[in-house]
Amino acid sequence: MVILAAIGTAAATSLVVQEVRAPASIRQAPPAITGDNVYVAWWTNNTVNGNNEVLFRASTDGGASFANKTNLSNTTDSDSERVEVDADEDSVVITWWETNQTDEPPVMRVSSDNGVTFGPILKLSSNGTIGETVDGEED
Repeated sequence: MVILAAIGTAAATSLVVQEVRAPASIRQAPPAITGDNVYVAWWTNNTVNGNNEVLFRASTDGGASFANKTNLSNTTDSDSERVEVDADEDSVVITWWETNQTDEPPVMRVSSDNGVTFGPILKLSSNGTIGETVDGEED
């Protein structure tokens, strides 16, 4: 978000543009709903690793009950924060940021079975085709 602020007196006023980012400490659990499926993702540091992790839960009965939570990020050397979720029919897409002292890449995981299973973590800031094989390993 960009905020314009007027600084000065009536005689000499200038506009200053300041970019504002929500603090990472603000927790959100954005839902995505498609049909009877409800998907919720959030981040927390109440995990075995002691750092922020992205957690996910799915409901197939309109939110009356939810499956067990799943740790989608499961990282040991960075904090997983600012998660967002989107869904359409059988597909669920979860995006977030992996933050450490030197880098802050955006990543995502995709499910094509209503959130029952997810594919690998895809690094969105890498050049090249996401998921292509290089030396026998996923990118």
